[in-house]
Amino acid sequence: MSTDHGLAPGDGLDVAGVRAAYPALRDGVAYLDGAAGTQTPEAVIEAIAGAYRAGIGNVGGAFPASDRAGALVDGCRAAVADLVGGRPEGVVLGANTTTLIHRFAGVLGAAWGPGDEIVLSRLDHDANVRPWVRAAERAGAVVRWAEVDPVSGELPAGQYDALLGARTRLVAVTAASNILGTRPDVAAITAKAHAVGALTYVDGVHATPHGPVDAAALGADFYATSAYKWSGPHLGAVVADPALLETLRPDKLACSPDGVPERFETGTLPFADLAGVTAAVDHLASLGGPRGGGPRRERLLASMAAVETYEQGLFATLLDGLRALPGVTLYGDPAHRTATAYFRVAGHTPSAVAGHLARRGVNVWSGHNYAWELTSSLGLRDTGGAVRAGLVHYNDASDVGRLLAGVAELAA
Repeated sequence: MSTDHGLAPGDGLDVAGVRAAYPALRDGVAYLDGAAGTQTPEAVIEAIAGAYRAGIGNVGGAFPASDRAGALVDGCRAAVADLVGGRPEGVVLGANTTTLIHRFAGVLGAAWGPGDEIVLSRLDHDANVRPWVRAAERAGAVVRWAEVDPVSGELPAGQYDALLGARTRLVAVTAASNILGTRPDVAAITAKAHAVGALTYVDGVHATPHGPVDAAALGADFYATSAYKWSGPHLGAVVADPALLETLRPDKLACSPDGVPERFETGTLPFADLAGVTAAVDHLASLGGPRGGGPRRERLLASMAAVETYEQGLFATLLDGLRALPGVTLYGDPAHRTATAYFRVAGHTPSAVAGHLARRGVNVWSGHNYAWELTSSLGLRDTGGAVRAGLVHYNDASDVGRLLAGVAELAA
């Protein structure tokens, strides 16, 4: 296990210590596939196992196992709220964010009619595109598109002035591209949307693991996040103002709870996994910044700022190394981005590059990675996409070195 964590003592992030908390990393593989899903620390694994060991029932019963389930639900909502700056009673839980976006597209789209408009972006993961497109089609609403600069990978906020109007009902936009890492000026975009009376749905799945999040400051009426992208189990959440949720009436079973946020949740929640979500948030809160007590929200902001600083320093090494290799083309050069690189190697298909790296113990993804509109804008969707390598807080310099060495073998 590498002890080169890239930070001097006191800089806020002990990456060697962080790596020791992740059992999966003991296999010696360089996990640079975090943009598709992260590994889980021992604390998360134990929290899930502990919930099962203790015995859990469904909520609403008159026995201790039911009480334990209710406490897991409450704890999970509070943890997610702390992570993104929301309120526990506004946290809607679900199987994943794609399922939840479909859920909210059905609810919000039911109020749209012919001539209404929604504004989507080509930068987004298809999960924050296709559900809205389908809802608009059902309602007879018009879809307008915010375009990406294919060279820089930027989503200029100024274009929204011409896209928005009195009939705009929704603006959906990502807080970070899952392939280019682009972090658009979401606050400027949502301010323009609110000025015309539109709601905003911000996909925070790729952004949340890489730095502090304040959903209110972003202007997100709805903020989506996935726990498995930040060291938790496979679970999604949408965070909104409870007062806004009160105005929405989703389809539901006649006898299922009608309060907020429960009315948006179909079926029984995976209670043990909720324990894992809470443990994952606590893990993130412990990564950097001041040690010891203090509100979890404050510890999260400090920890995630340390994570962002660390990742960006390591990412600079990755980018410089790729740029120095002959035949490597990097896509996008946005001013603000997560530690996510999207590239091709001349003479080799992206899938072949990914396979070559996998044989050398380096995990990366290739293809469109569900960035369906963006890869089309880049001219890559129909030719195999590109290779995606992403850093998270448990990656270190040895991971980057192994990636660069493996790519250099092909680029030589």
